[in-house]
Amino acid sequence: MQDYKTKSICLFQGVLSPEALKKVKLTKGDHAFVCEGRPSLEAGRKTSGNLLKNGTTPTVISDNMAGFLFFKGLVKEVIIACQYADKKGALCDMGALILAVLAKKHKVPLKLLVAEKRHRFLGDPKDILSFEGQRIAPKDTHGYVPLVEWVPVRYLK
Repeated sequence: MQDYKTKSICLFQGVLSPEALKKVKLTKGDHAFVCEGRPSLEAGRKTSGNLLKNGTTPTVISDNMAGFLFFKGLVKEVIIACQYADKKGALCDMGALILAVLAKKHKVPLKLLVAEKRHRFLGDPKDILSFEGQRIAPKDTHGYVPLVEWVPVRYLK
């Protein structure tokens, strides 16, 4: 098992491009956790791939594991993919709001970086009702798949 306590650790959320990741100053020995980015898992795939190209070894986590990392004191900085920002807040990839709230609560710095691409507002319900072509929810179950969310400025300071 990795010794995460002795390293500076960033938590990445959303699909970040190689250009955006160049703005994050990671040094040899730094570590990165990457939220998987349900339902498509695209964030885990693309952001991890871009981090590897930059010489940082990522650890992909399930989106709902971030709270545990904060609780254990493992998160030193949060990097969030942002599609749009103004003085009232930011439109970010889904999952950003909870990370912003956790970062504020735990007094961890948060940085917004430009998202690699703009998402639609809602995804296809089948994306959350099935996995690799296999239905995971009973027939007549509905799916709700927001892909972006608004993060109020009070959580970005």
